[in-house]
Amino acid sequence: MAAGSARCVAEYSGQPYDGGMTNPERAADRAARRISRRWPVISGLSAVALAALLGLVVVVRANGVALEVDTEWMDEIIEHRSAIWEIPSLFMNALGGGLFGVLIVPLAITLAIVLINRPWAAGYYLVATVLSAGGVQLLKQLFGRARPENMLVTSDFGSFPSGHVSNAATMAVCLAIIFPRLWVALAGAAYTIVMLLSRTYLGAHWLTDTIGGLLLGAGVAVVLWAPVAAKLDGERELAARRRLERARQKGTPA
Repeated sequence: MAAGSARCVAEYSGQPYDGGMTNPERAADRAARRISRRWPVISGLSAVALAALLGLVVVVRANGVALEVDTEWMDEIIEHRSAIWEIPSLFMNALGGGLFGVLIVPLAITLAIVLINRPWAAGYYLVATVLSAGGVQLLKQLFGRARPENMLVTSDFGSFPSGHVSNAATMAVCLAIIFPRLWVALAGAAYTIVMLLSRTYLGAHWLTDTIGGLLLGAGVAVVLWAPVAAKLDGERELAARRRLERARQKGTPA
């Protein structure tokens, strides 16, 4: 009924009816459109929940002194350090930080998404990455938490939250939203967990720093997803339709 009405309006106005083939929001399913309409509520609740969780992780600490869970975890890590775990941890350190992790990887992923004709998804991913990184630096300056003493790498100022983990969580959640496949979600979750473990193994962060980074990175991705949910869903649907149309054209005899 809605499609028929849209067709009539298009024909009456003299515009060609494309069945939603060029309008991402029109092509989105109802659930995604409802999320988009309710984005102030969803974004607000997500932001409040994020702030509350960060408060529980950070503010509860006593005047910058490491929490008991932090010291116990770090003692276990130091006790079980070995070259077998140090090499992959150093690899994750390079992969998730510095110029490579903060600039090259996000830009490469953004470009790859653009090349598959998903501009809304590319913009969403890039903005989420930038805001997540900005949030990390803001909280680092705000809390100024000292890093552990037994570090195996050099790092910048501020231990809370972990920028490496925040970046990993933002990437994982964004890609799971852009490409809603089980294997994408599982790969992202595994990557984030390995990054979390590697940061504490190297002594670059307390355990609660990595949890804070996880909450921040995932929270930013979810908050930014809410207002563009319909566009991302519709854009994905349009891409699928275009692939199907190309496949049909290739299968049509000359």
